[in-house]
Amino acid sequence: MGLTNQSTGISILDSELRIELTTANDRIIALAGNPNVGKSTVFNNLTGLNQHTGNWPGKTVTSAQGKYRYKGNNFILIDLPGTYSLMANSAEEEVARNFVCFGKPHATIVVVDATCLERNLNLVLQTLEITNNVVVCVNLIDEAERKKIHIDYTELSKRLGVLVVPTNARSNKGLKELMDTVHDVANKQIATKSIDITYDDVIEQAIKIIQPKIWKLVDGKINNRWVALKLLDGDTALLESLEKYLGFNLMDNTDLHELLDKAKTFLADNGIYPEQLRDKIVSRLISIAEDISKSVVSFENKHYNSMDRKIDSILTSKLFGIPIMVALLALVFWITIEGANIPSSLIANLLFGIETKLTELFMALGSPEWLHGILVLGIYRTLAWVVSVMLPPMAIFFPLFTLLEDLGYLPRVAFNLDNFFKKACAHGKQALTMCMGFGCNAAGVIGCRIIDSPRERLIATITNVFVPCNGRFPTLIAISAIFIGGTAGGTFKSLTSTLALTGIVLFGILMTLLVSFILSKTILKGIPSSFTLELPPYRKPQVGKIIVRSVFDRTLFVLGRAVAIAAPAGLVIWLMANITISDISLLTYAANFLDPFGRLLGMDGYILMAFILGLPANEIVIPIILMSYMASGTMIEIEELEDLRQILVSNGWTWLTGICVMLFSLMHFPCGTTLWTIRKETQSIKWTFASFAIPTAAGIIICFIVANTVRLLGLV
Repeated sequence: MGLTNQSTGISILDSELRIELTTANDRIIALAGNPNVGKSTVFNNLTGLNQHTGNWPGKTVTSAQGKYRYKGNNFILIDLPGTYSLMANSAEEEVARNFVCFGKPHATIVVVDATCLERNLNLVLQTLEITNNVVVCVNLIDEAERKKIHIDYTELSKRLGVLVVPTNARSNKGLKELMDTVHDVANKQIATKSIDITYDDVIEQAIKIIQPKIWKLVDGKINNRWVALKLLDGDTALLESLEKYLGFNLMDNTDLHELLDKAKTFLADNGIYPEQLRDKIVSRLISIAEDISKSVVSFENKHYNSMDRKIDSILTSKLFGIPIMVALLALVFWITIEGANIPSSLIANLLFGIETKLTELFMALGSPEWLHGILVLGIYRTLAWVVSVMLPPMAIFFPLFTLLEDLGYLPRVAFNLDNFFKKACAHGKQALTMCMGFGCNAAGVIGCRIIDSPRERLIATITNVFVPCNGRFPTLIAISAIFIGGTAGGTFKSLTSTLALTGIVLFGILMTLLVSFILSKTILKGIPSSFTLELPPYRKPQVGKIIVRSVFDRTLFVLGRAVAIAAPAGLVIWLMANITISDISLLTYAANFLDPFGRLLGMDGYILMAFILGLPANEIVIPIILMSYMASGTMIEIEELEDLRQILVSNGWTWLTGICVMLFSLMHFPCGTTLWTIRKETQSIKWTFASFAIPTAAGIIICFIVANTVRLLGLV
């Protein structure tokens, strides 16, 4: 099969998504499913795209578009946000529903989990109410086989009235059969007649009152029975989407308005009021799903989940849950710190050896000193430091973090923290968005879309920066290993570094809770919402894919961004250090201006300048500090990590400086990418500024308290 790679991000809030067809052979396919059923894995393996997939709910909060060519057709596959229903109770549900309704897909694939089919059938049934062009993909059949769960796929297809294809997307099993089926359905080579979903007689009679009029108005553009049901339900969001799709407002029609009032009165006269109608609809769908499941699913071992429950009884217990979480976090940090030392030294020796050769080349060519300074001492030296210090810890940390994600442990972290967020008057889902922030704060901000309450979404957005992202972890790891751990020496070096890093991360979580509580009691007052968190089953991790995904998706991506930003930053720093006014460099002027304030915070002017110039990306803060010190007279080539420690110490660093830099790195304004994302998500300059100012103020206050308390106690 020929696969064409192409990815386009699609905002989940964009209910007017339009896909442009380039040829008559193009076919649009919607890919829907509950969170954590392997939907994104199906998408990746079909299209060849490398979209990140994670074994925890709420991962796919944006849609992605991919193309593949099969049997002469170009298939445009749209990976919709994971959702439990199409009743538009959240932003994800709204975009999934609107695309299935108004995106005019030629077919809709609904991915379900073979190990919990009954729960997933709710989404299938809701989709069948909208369209008949559905293919049900029963994924994770390997997990079902392992748990000795048997499914009669022929009977399931017969009961639903649409085609059913079993798959194990992680190993590409069944995907060819899925593509064959989708091809036939999309090209109308197979006629489908889905199950007739009927409700109470009273509801059915109410539908009949308004359905004929809707049929005339929509002219076959959308399922008129489903629209009638939604109008009775009072779905105002659907009315707005319908108006955009149809080009007119259905409720402007006087006859329909009168018929709708008549139907609602009929329901009320029979004891069904608006708040009860949806409950009856949901109850009926659940009843149908339960009936179908009983007829097609059999369990050889009814206690198939007992092992997962036993593990969860420990990992999510009140007594052991938090200590185990902290211990695992510390273990990941220890392996990262201990394992990064030797490769960092080897890479540094190689890259700075190349610098020596470049210097010799420039001298042989008779190049001017300023050109050598800009290209070699400015740009190249910064890049060499970024690569040698950042690459090894990232190459170790990200696979370990991805391993925990693939195992299914991260949702347990969210479960353990849920109660703390409730006490902070924030939404429990903020624990999920916080976990996303460990990868990238911008991704964590986008992930806040899974929180329905605008108030709680803002709290999660503003506080997401308190967890260290990909860009800040290498900086924290470097300082803790090179400086903080270095003060202990010997066998305690790695242990001290690990404890310092773990403590900083835990402090970041504490600050997330504290600031969330303060916001919820001041400018964002409100009562926390409740939600249900689904804990996915534990799964055997795919080590090969974990390594490839973490290296290419995370390590090289972050390193590439750091290099792209570090190069011009190195140029700017070199120019600032070498352009002088009255024999004083611009860099020194700026640093001297900031120095008194920096000293109050346990740092200095050069460090504050580095954070300011590092706004484009957190990855370049330490390289800027290094370049600043080296430009001020300490021109030392970094061949080993100990050399960096010597530079810091020679410029006045103490253990207190290291702690304050780590604290301020944890708590300061988000990077430029995250700020831009916040602006797009909130559509507000005010909240973007708040997201900039609040963590920065927190960092200033905490550093001031720590630095001056230590000084008063005479510890430095």
